[in-house]
Amino acid sequence: MCVCSLACGDVEGRLTALFNRVQAIQKKTGQFDLLLCVGEFFGTTPEAEEEWQQYKTGAKKAPIHTYILGAASQETVKNFPSADGCELADNITYLGRRGVFTGVSGLQIAYVSGREALQEPAPAHCFTSKDLSALVAPLTSSSKFRGVDILLTSQWPRGVWHYGNNPEVNTKFCGSGSVANLADKLKPRYHFAAQEGAHYERLPYRNHVILQENAQHVSRFIALATVNNPAKKKYLYAFNIIPMKTMDPSELVKQPQDVTENPYRHPAKNKTGKQNTGFSATEEEEPAAQFFFDLSKKQGGGPRGRGRKRHTDGEWQGRDQQRDGDGHLQGQPKQPRRPPQPTGPCWFCLASPQVEKHLVISIGTHCYLAMAKGGLTPHHMLILPIGHYQSVVDLSSEVVEEMEKYKSALKSFYKSKGERCVVFERNYRSQHLQLQVVPVPLDRCSTEDIKEAFMVQAQEQQMELMEIPQHTDLKQIAPPGTPYFYVELDSGEKLYYRIQKHFPLQFGREVLASEALLNIPTRADWKECKQSREEEEESCKQLRDSFQPFDFAWED
Repeated sequence: MCVCSLACGDVEGRLTALFNRVQAIQKKTGQFDLLLCVGEFFGTTPEAEEEWQQYKTGAKKAPIHTYILGAASQETVKNFPSADGCELADNITYLGRRGVFTGVSGLQIAYVSGREALQEPAPAHCFTSKDLSALVAPLTSSSKFRGVDILLTSQWPRGVWHYGNNPEVNTKFCGSGSVANLADKLKPRYHFAAQEGAHYERLPYRNHVILQENAQHVSRFIALATVNNPAKKKYLYAFNIIPMKTMDPSELVKQPQDVTENPYRHPAKNKTGKQNTGFSATEEEEPAAQFFFDLSKKQGGGPRGRGRKRHTDGEWQGRDQQRDGDGHLQGQPKQPRRPPQPTGPCWFCLASPQVEKHLVISIGTHCYLAMAKGGLTPHHMLILPIGHYQSVVDLSSEVVEEMEKYKSALKSFYKSKGERCVVFERNYRSQHLQLQVVPVPLDRCSTEDIKEAFMVQAQEQQMELMEIPQHTDLKQIAPPGTPYFYVELDSGEKLYYRIQKHFPLQFGREVLASEALLNIPTRADWKECKQSREEEEESCKQLRDSFQPFDFAWED
């Protein structure tokens, strides 16, 4: 059963304005089942008081089942007769201080009223760590607990913007660490909050660790503005939700394309230098849509590989080989184990259904080569591992070896065109390693110019690129899980930056596109360089044919 729902930010006593808006929406789209209000519901002006009396006495009636949170300030405490939930007027229900409300449909809504208490004893409009523990413990103690459908809080969770899009609020003073902890533990599919006078829809985030835990549903955080605000910021949000307990598990855990890491599990520490635990007061993934490959359709002029067949489970098998009891391939040569697989959709795993074939240039044993979608230049390519690896430092030795072979082949290919190549990797807001390889005409600039451009432009953004010795392995400098940006020049020189907090996603492209180098500043953003499918197919075919003499993976 689908529940048609509306969520609203701080009402602050503007009940008639809110309900008129709801009625206008219902006239247009049909009835909604419920309205959930977060933040401050009551106002403190005489007009707001007068308006409330009309609903309290029954002179006016809310046109929809409305559920509200308790006071978020001392001034509005008087409107709530007790800490327990109760009906305040016809169709307007106060949920209570904290708890779980389960609708007839099975929809589970967890809620916490008020603001985080900063002193003991806590004022009436504040919640304490005991309140949160009392809410969480009965839910999470069940082995069947997967999360709640909806979480309602007045305050934002602190740090919800980590790994995601930035809100238009001062993040220095915004949100509560305890609410962040609560959201992390309860795994709501939707989390609504208010109190900041802003509208913010964060990119959905995942509730599991890729490759370590089974896939779980994603969470969406939505902050809403104040009713009738002069800036016309969004204060009402309409959504349809099927209760978790009635959903097919495989449908529930589907991962949208723009899903990010969990913002509450980033390695930041609080000011005491300790990781946050319990309910004491207390980076980012890019939508992986830049390059798509698809191997589902047979197509003329396809990627070159060594006469291997693709099997439906996404493994590569020689023609006359079979598996032994342990799943290893029998026969010569001995094949490596199956490469790591993603737990959710991945645009870059070769076996993934999300992949589009027409951009693949060459397929090796462990890696493949693809034309960059929205490339800086027509010969801009990507080297990618076939298995699901996040960064160069996570690769096994045989994958590294083949990656080096592709680099070497590309260097020879570009040299034949009068170009030198720059290789860079951004291990930040990405879930599958993409080694970007961009050619620069020899007559445009020297290797030294390229190096200087990266150094200078990094400095301008308060980042210090470090030069690392040529024969130093990146793994010695960046342990797995470290976010970093890395450049390799055709001279073998390597530049490295350990990403601290934020990093400009297009930095590598911006430097290469700058006046000092390729002088194509308008192409810095790949989205501005997109071609039609037909144009991509044509460009890719030309590139494939051009690269073929240098392709070690190609056999007639």
